[in-house]
Formats: sequence, structure tokens, C-alpha cells
Amino acid sequence: MPLTCDDVVLLHDPRVAAVPVLESGDPLVDARLPRLHATADPLGARVRAPVARRLALARAALPPGLHLALAQGWRSPAEQAAIVAGYRARVRADHPAASDAEVDRLTSRYVAPVDVAPHVAGAAVDVTLVDDAGTELDLGCPLDATPEESDGRCFTDAPVPPAARALRTALSDAMRAAGFVNYPTEWWHWSFGDRYWALLTGSPAALHGPVAA
Repeated sequence: MPLTCDDVVLLHDPRVAAVPVLESGDPLVDARLPRLHATADPLGARVRAPVARRLALARAALPPGLHLALAQGWRSPAEQAAIVAGYRARVRADHPAASDAEVDRLTSRYVAPVDVAPHVAGAAVDVTLVDDAGTELDLGCPLDATPEESDGRCFTDAPVPPAARALRTALSDAMRAAGFVNYPTEWWHWSFGDRYWALLTGSPAALHGPVAA
């Protein structure tokens, strides 16, 4: 599976940063989803209120026996910057001859620049599916696996076994029906109201910019 993902809009794209933000002022609220990791920072369970409402719609749209579980909602700018720096260093080490612009592009397959990051705006969720017992299901690669770690299987449309593909389809159908857009390099990442969402949906402006905890 190619790891460059040349055929999709990535978050480093200048068109994303060019989208204006007309801040809605919607508060951060609890996403009301079970957490994938019991010890996760409770602040990461918060999302903008319209995002929480749409998550409820997505939950209701899933087939019987499938349930959403949340890995991450809101993320602080400092945490986002640390993830960017760590992964960028790895990309630079793997591609020593690449230009800084190319390294930035490759980095954005996995983590967004802080100024446009949907998580920092409280507009994005990283979600997966669990069964009735709360057991995490296999969607083809671990949630949060990098392109290198997953050999590209983290890309939403990557070839994966039929059972995993069926689960990805169920997740995608429910999230899209609720108004979310997917980041194509991460099957688990969905957002509403951020700049990336606005660009993909043709909205004139984003609804949610960076927000403090």
C-alpha cells in the first residue's frame, strides 16, 4: 500500500488553512461515549456540543451489536504540538533527502498542524467499534497506527480482510449519515464543523476554531 496518499486532501494543504472560521461559541461537552482506554485523560472525552449530538445520531445508526467507543475528542494545543514534533522527527529520519515541505506533507498524513487541527477545535473524534460486551473489534489495524506501522492499512479505503472491511463500512455509513467527514488516512478520525470539514463539504466557513479546555 503506498504511504504517500497523493490522491487525497491532507491537512497541511493551504486550502485548509485558507478556510475562515466563524466561531460558533458552542461549548465543550461530554461526548457520552464509552472510552476505549479507561485511564485516558477525561478532558479528551469532551467535544463541541453539535459534535456530541451527531455522535448520538451515529450511535443510533449502527447495526445491532455494534457500538461506538471513543479514543480521543478534544486535544490541547500543547499535546497536538508534541505529537506533530515526534512524528515529524520520525518522518525526517525515514526521508533524509526530502524537503521540509515534503516532510510536512508526509507528517500531515497522521497528525494535523496545530493551527488547523480538528481535535484542538473540539470538532474531531477518534472512534472505533466495540461489541455488546465492550470488546474492541478488529477494523484492520490498531487505532492510531501510523502509515508505517500499519503498512498503509490505516488509510480508510486500504485493502483489509472482509470482516474488517464490513466493520469499516458500518462505521463510515453511520458517521457520514450523522454529518461527519473522514480524514482518509485514518479510518478512525471523523470531524464536524472544523476547517477540513468546511473544505470538503463546500461550507463557506468553519464553525469551530481552537478552543481552550
